[in-house]
Amino acid sequence: MIYYFDNAATTPLTSTVISAMTEVMADNYGNPSSIHRLGRQANKTLRECRQTIAELLKVKERSIIFTSGGTEGNNTAIQGYALANQDKGKHLITTSIEHHSVLKTMSYLEERFGFEVTYLSPQNGQITAQEVKQALREDTILVSMMAANNETGDLLPIQEVGQVLKEHRAAFHVDAVQLVGKALVEPEELGIDFLSASAHKFHGPKGVGFLYANSLHFDPLLHGGDQEDQRRASTENLISIVGMCQALKDTYSHLESNSKHITKLHDSFLESLEGDNYYLNKSKQSLPHVINIGFPACQNSILLTRLDLAGFAISTGSACTAGTVEPSHVLEAYYGKNAKELSESIRISFSEQNTVDEVHLLVKEIKKIIGG
Repeated sequence: MIYYFDNAATTPLTSTVISAMTEVMADNYGNPSSIHRLGRQANKTLRECRQTIAELLKVKERSIIFTSGGTEGNNTAIQGYALANQDKGKHLITTSIEHHSVLKTMSYLEERFGFEVTYLSPQNGQITAQEVKQALREDTILVSMMAANNETGDLLPIQEVGQVLKEHRAAFHVDAVQLVGKALVEPEELGIDFLSASAHKFHGPKGVGFLYANSLHFDPLLHGGDQEDQRRASTENLISIVGMCQALKDTYSHLESNSKHITKLHDSFLESLEGDNYYLNKSKQSLPHVINIGFPACQNSILLTRLDLAGFAISTGSACTAGTVEPSHVLEAYYGKNAKELSESIRISFSEQNTVDEVHLLVKEIKKIIGG
């Protein structure tokens, strides 16, 4: 049996999502751009999904663009807006703890197009709106910041930054991949211009997501057909979009109860550990869904391997760097390149499908390993 505690990397599909996708696979296989009956049926389903997601986020239906996931959403927003508006300025702001799909896009714009990027690093464990305000320049055209960190669960000051940017012309992009499905997210209320989300983080299928984009002009990343109102070419992945829509509806209908349950899991884990032979890598504001924890003098690679052999799925950080020898760039930003935390820390991430009993079994196994 596998006890799954790597939900920040991906989440299992629920039965309702599988059922919704199966129905589309069997009966709704038309191309949404076709004008015959099957095409119109598919197009109707596509419109209904777009409308549902827009209603949940309290935004206009047209502002939702279906993508292949968070990476495409981040690339489209950052690269698309920067290149379309470089005549207004070539300065961008982001943080050093972003996902690689943001950091590498920024590097690409620096190296290929001469943009200048300011990377804000945590000060005393936090990145503040005041830092963003101080980094703003007259030629700053875009600020990109994640809502919740995928390795530590830390919450960034999105609302405060949105307020700061009301007094500046720079657009605001938020990578909300780790927050959508876990909390209410209302882009317009938060002053967000672009917001990226990925279905497989909230029990939807992999390979599909959405980008919220307000009326600001940006260049499309993909060129071809006229799908997505000419903002994202390629035939829409209707099966996965339906699965994503179902998953988001399900999570939104249980947000409060899910949050209480996951908080209980989080607290039960730490209470069961007892003692002080561990440390937590997090700021004052963080999601209960993620625990980034270090055990002194215990190599995380050994701990991960032994937990895997015992049937527990955890990770040492972002799944996008798994299998490499590179240390966590997030923890490196917090502690420095040679800090012991980089080789001692693991990430445990919960979903509402986990149980308190499973948490107790995980703690028991960890104690067995680090004590043996």
